[in-house]
Amino acid sequence: MNSIYDKLTTLDFIIVAVYLVALLIIGWVVSVKQSKKNETLFLAGNSLNWYSIGFNMWGTNVGPSSLLAFASIGYATGIVAGNFEWYAFVFLLLLAMVFAPRYIASKVSTMPEYMGKRYGDSTQNILAWYALVKILVSWLSLGLFSGGVLVRQILGIPMWQSVTVLVIFSGIFTFAGGLKAIAKVNVFQMILLIVVSLTLSYLGLQKLGGIDVLIAKTPSNFWNLVQPANDAHYPWPAILLGYPVAAVAFFCTDQSMVQSVLGAKNLEQGQLGVNFIGWLKVMALPLFILPGILCYALYPELGKNSDLAYMTMVTNLFPSGMNGLVICVMIAVLVGTIGSSLNALSTVFTNDIYVKKINPTATIKEQIKIGRITIAAGCLFAILIAIAIDNIKGQNLFNIFQAVLGFLAPSLSVVFLLSIFWKPTTKKAVNVTLSWGSAFSLFVGVLYLWIFPADKYAIWPHFLLISFYIFAVLLVAAVIISLLDKSPETNFSVEVDIPKTSMKVKLLFGLLGLTILALYFVFNGN
Repeated sequence: MNSIYDKLTTLDFIIVAVYLVALLIIGWVVSVKQSKKNETLFLAGNSLNWYSIGFNMWGTNVGPSSLLAFASIGYATGIVAGNFEWYAFVFLLLLAMVFAPRYIASKVSTMPEYMGKRYGDSTQNILAWYALVKILVSWLSLGLFSGGVLVRQILGIPMWQSVTVLVIFSGIFTFAGGLKAIAKVNVFQMILLIVVSLTLSYLGLQKLGGIDVLIAKTPSNFWNLVQPANDAHYPWPAILLGYPVAAVAFFCTDQSMVQSVLGAKNLEQGQLGVNFIGWLKVMALPLFILPGILCYALYPELGKNSDLAYMTMVTNLFPSGMNGLVICVMIAVLVGTIGSSLNALSTVFTNDIYVKKINPTATIKEQIKIGRITIAAGCLFAILIAIAIDNIKGQNLFNIFQAVLGFLAPSLSVVFLLSIFWKPTTKKAVNVTLSWGSAFSLFVGVLYLWIFPADKYAIWPHFLLISFYIFAVLLVAAVIISLLDKSPETNFSVEVDIPKTSMKVKLLFGLLGLTILALYFVFNGN
C-alpha cells in the first residue's frame, strides 16, 4: 500500500531505536523519583505548570487520527475541519472559567468523584462505570485503531500486530511513570510534531510553487470554514448545533482531558494551560489540514483513498533520513494519547470503584498496584475493540471518531451543564439521564454505525445533528424529572470559596477569542 518501509535506511532505524529507549528511560527515572516521594501515579503530585498542562492536553487531544484524518478531510473537503479545532475555543473558555474553578474548589481527582459530592454515591458509581466505558471506547480503542491504521500504512503489517505492539509499548511507559512521565515527554513530543508537520507543509508549498498556485489548483469552497446547509459533508447547522454537545463532554467533563488541569499547581496555572491549548489549536490548519490540501493539488490521483494523504506527502517529499523522524512523531503522538487514556482509566477505576467500594483503607502502594492491573486489563480490551472497529465499513476515520464521540456525549453534557447552571437539578434526574439516557444514545449510535449504516440508508440526518437531537430530548427529560420529583435530592455539598480568575487569564482568553474571530472572517470570503 505504501513504499515508506522500502525507503527506510539504517539511520532511520537508529533514530527510532534511540527515541524508544529515551522514552522508556524518562518513564523509569520519573517512576523512581515518585516512589521516593510516595506520590500516586494519578495527579502528578499537583505539580504541573501551564505549558506542561497545555502540551499534555494537546498531546491527548491530537491522536494519530489527527495526522491521518485531518489530512484526509483536507484532501476531500478543504479547511472545513478547522471548525473542530477553532470552534473549540468556546468550550475551552467554559472549562477554564466555569468548570475548572469548581473542580479545583471541590478538591477532587476524578469527574465521578465531583458528581458524587453533588449527588451522592449512586451517581458516582454510575458515572465511574460510564467513564470507564467512554475512556475505553472513545480514547483507547479509537486512538489505538487509528494508530494501527498508521502503522499498517508504514510497515504493511496486519492490524492485530500493529495495535498489539503499540499498546504494549504505551502500556509499559504508562505502567512505569504515570501522568508525570507522560506530561514531561509530551512537551518534547508536541514540539517534534510541530516541526515535522510544518516542514511537510513547507516542502509541499515549495514543490507546488507557493500559496497562489495552491489556491488556483483547489476549488474555491475548499477555503470556507462555513459550508452551505445542504453540503453533503459538513453543513453549517450540523457543526453549529451538534459539535457543542461533543465538545462540552470532551473538553469540560472528560477525565482524560480534565485530569491535566486537576494536576495543576494552582487554578491560574490550570487556566493558562487551557488557554495555551487554544493557541496550539489555532495551528491546526498549517499542521494537519494543509498537508491534505497540498496533497490534493500535488497528487490528485489518490481520489477516494484520501486516508493515504499524509503518508503520501511524507514518502514523496521527505529525504530518506527524515522518515525515521516521522515515525518517531507517530510514536510520540500514539504514546501521548494511549498513555494518557490508560492513566485516566486506572485513575477512575482505582479512586471511584476500588477505593470507594472495595477497599476504602487501601494504602498508596495498594492503589498503585490496582492502577497497574487496570492498565494491563485496559490494554487487552483496547486491542480487541480496535480490531473490531477495523471491520466497520462505509465511514472514514475522521467520521467514525466524531460519530462515536457524538453518541457518547449527550448524557454527560446534559448532566454537567444542568448541575452547574440549574441548581434544582435532582439526583433522580441525573441518575436516569446517565443510565437510561446513555443507553438510549448508545443504542442509536449502534443503529447508525453498524445495523443501518448511513451510507446505505439515506434517511439518517447528519451524525452531529443526531447527537444534538438526543441532547435536546435528554435535557428536556431531565428538567421534567427534576420538576416532578416528589422527594428531590439536590446538591449534597455545594462548593464554597470558588477561587477567582486573574486578570492575566481573562486578557489572554480575550486575545485568543479575537484571533479565532479574525480567522473566521478571513476564511469565509470565498
